[in-house]
Amino acid sequence: MPTASSELAVLFADVSGSTRIYESLGDERALAMIGRCLTLMTEASAGYGGRVIKTIGDEAMIAFPSADSAAQAAAEMQVRIAAEPAIDARRLAIRVGFHFGPALQTQGDVFGDSVNVAARLVGIAHAGQVITSAATTSALSPWLRARTRELTSLTVKGKLSDMSVFELLWQDAADDLTTLSTRLVAAPARLRVRHGSREILLGEAQALVALGRDAQNDVVIADRMASRMHAHIERRRDRFVLVDHSSNGTFLTIEGEPEIQLRREEFILRGQGHISFGHAYAKDPAETLAFVCGG
Repeated sequence: MPTASSELAVLFADVSGSTRIYESLGDERALAMIGRCLTLMTEASAGYGGRVIKTIGDEAMIAFPSADSAAQAAAEMQVRIAAEPAIDARRLAIRVGFHFGPALQTQGDVFGDSVNVAARLVGIAHAGQVITSAATTSALSPWLRARTRELTSLTVKGKLSDMSVFELLWQDAADDLTTLSTRLVAAPARLRVRHGSREILLGEAQALVALGRDAQNDVVIADRMASRMHAHIERRRDRFVLVDHSSNGTFLTIEGEPEIQLRREEFILRGQGHISFGHAYAKDPAETLAFVCGG
């Protein structure tokens, strides 16, 4: 029989791009890689009182006693996953959504509003993002609430009004999570990009550069394969992240590593290399963006 309704934080986390991982690595290696990801998520949750309700394929559903514990676990999950080495140029990335509110527990499972909302939130998250609701943000301790930013409002099935959605900036929050066992090496706080003869230095003064065919971009890419608003690079504290918005994808090469393709995904830049827009670098190396971290 169901237990009495109580308040829980329900968190969903799934592996981003798992279909492409299976296609590129094959079933056996992909299964091991995704299994490793689920293990890291489970281990991160255990330190904050998380209880794994179920895992289905590449997704985990975990319940926490409070909004704070879910937020801290989500941040640690992202840090641990981001620190994992690439396999054949494939890096692990996860999407996380969580919501704190009424839930009904029965026979080890959880049902109710928190489950429905959390499932909706993970569905809109991008790779490397932690998404939560306005109500959950209000329930966070001040030091965690300060590390959120409002993104948008969305319509949730069964809700009479739109719901405000917030992102937990886990790169910042991770510094205060003293229980983390794995930390990323801090990336340089500057990034130099070069397009043709033009150079732009990203850092404190300029934290974002927009890339695409449209004239309103900071760097206009004269390539018919590029989208009008193709991608952008933004500084997130001490890291620079390449974010793809395009139809044909963004092709990234870090010196000494194989080229990878991003499709509506994010990637933390490191070292130096070049970026091609809508096609592989080898097909047309004319319209590319070179970058150097710490340049």
